[in-house]
Amino acid sequence: MTPFLIIIKSDYLQRTRSYAFLITLCASLAIAYTFVPEPNANYSTIRIADYVGYYNSAWFGYVTSIMTSIFLSLIGFYLINSGIKKDIETKVGHIIASTPISNFKYLLSKVLSNFMLLLTIVLMVFIMSIVLFVSYNDGFSFELFQFIKPYILITIPAMFFISMLAVVFEVFFGKYSVIQNVGFFFLFSTLMVFTPKTESQFSLDIFGSKIVMHQLEETVRGITNSDTISDLSIGYVLGSEKKVKKFEFNGIDFPTSFIISRFIWILFSIMIIAIISVLFHRFDRKERMSIKKLVTTTKKQHIVKDLLLSSLPKPQINYSMFPLLKTEFLLLFRKGKKWLWIINLIGMVLLVILPIKMSHQMVLPILWFLQVSRLSDLATKETTNNVHYFAFTSFKPIGRVLVSQVLAGVVLMLLLASPLLIRLGLSLSFSGVLALIFGAIFIVMFAVLLGILSNGKKLFEVLFFMIAYANINGIVFVDYFGGFEHPKFYLIQLAVFTIVIGSVGILIRKWQLNK
Repeated sequence: MTPFLIIIKSDYLQRTRSYAFLITLCASLAIAYTFVPEPNANYSTIRIADYVGYYNSAWFGYVTSIMTSIFLSLIGFYLINSGIKKDIETKVGHIIASTPISNFKYLLSKVLSNFMLLLTIVLMVFIMSIVLFVSYNDGFSFELFQFIKPYILITIPAMFFISMLAVVFEVFFGKYSVIQNVGFFFLFSTLMVFTPKTESQFSLDIFGSKIVMHQLEETVRGITNSDTISDLSIGYVLGSEKKVKKFEFNGIDFPTSFIISRFIWILFSIMIIAIISVLFHRFDRKERMSIKKLVTTTKKQHIVKDLLLSSLPKPQINYSMFPLLKTEFLLLFRKGKKWLWIINLIGMVLLVILPIKMSHQMVLPILWFLQVSRLSDLATKETTNNVHYFAFTSFKPIGRVLVSQVLAGVVLMLLLASPLLIRLGLSLSFSGVLALIFGAIFIVMFAVLLGILSNGKKLFEVLFFMIAYANINGIVFVDYFGGFEHPKFYLIQLAVFTIVIGSVGILIRKWQLNK
């Protein structure tokens, strides 16, 4: 087997055997179950005005393929954007660099392993869509082609592009995970906003969903004899005062230009990899220079005189949690590049000058999401740096170490949100203040729980991105910081949920310590 195929196989097997992938796969299947609501459900995913399609093969195939294309593009990047980083950390990259394999083949192998990983999830969702069709069958015949066609032309090219994008971000921003996370966040939002106007522009839609939605609009226009259909939604819409009407959707005949464009997107992705392969560092990242500096410094060092142990200050035992809390906070505060704090300060200024509603609903979730790299390894950095044996055998590893990590994270999040907290307090919105405090505690405890569960940071990065994106788009169900209107028991529910996930995290950490 050639090195090219070996890299693809080993990388794919390594990732699919991780806890993060298994948990993400289960979460993906659980979410895919909701792509097509059950007949008596009080929500919709794709809706045109008051119309949804009959549950035939075409509706199931196209709806699930569109939702998978968007949903998996959204979370897939965070699941696969660490292939090169993993080779650097495990020193496998040095072995690969010594082989004859070219940069282009290596990077292409990473793209293909990323693609196979996402394709595995797509396959599971595809199977589930068929199972749901059989379960919700309303007398329509099963047409396999209506399932396969949209997945091939809509979902698969989008997955390949996202696989390429993850490698490109790693090559250029490998050392800056914050830039990768935030950069993709805004890129994805920009791509979703793009609205084609002509048939040729549909070819520019990487997700492939716009042409289907356009056809659905045209079908409803023909039924209603209306030239304007403005109430169109892709996503979860809970409840509706109007009764849902049904129409028959039998799929679409994709234009030749659109079909060709989907394969062009794949070729374009390969071309991008060929171009950036020239700029790839091939795992030679100033290590030789660092070694030379170390040798030179060692030679220049003077001989250290004998030390008298009696002259050293005596160590003092301190069981207080404050030094740990201070250390954990400084670790969070100093993590990443200093210039990133300029962006945080801009966000804090926006919390002051923008209308309080916009600050709460738009700026705050983005500002907190910018801290994803700080929170993601809050409870796993000891394992990552191989000091977990020391940390886990310290005095009260849960009561002091874990609690100090949680408190440090909460203090950081509240510090960033302090301008909004003050504004809410001055406006006498005490429920808003409490909701924001509970939200800070919740997201930190959520990061700790997912870190302990998966023993890594990928799962939290994926889910935090989904939560932040949903909040920005006004999905009230995932509002964890009180930015939207809620029933009167919202604070109690949020507090209970926070206590539950915190308790589960503590119980799992206790189980780990007892092993």
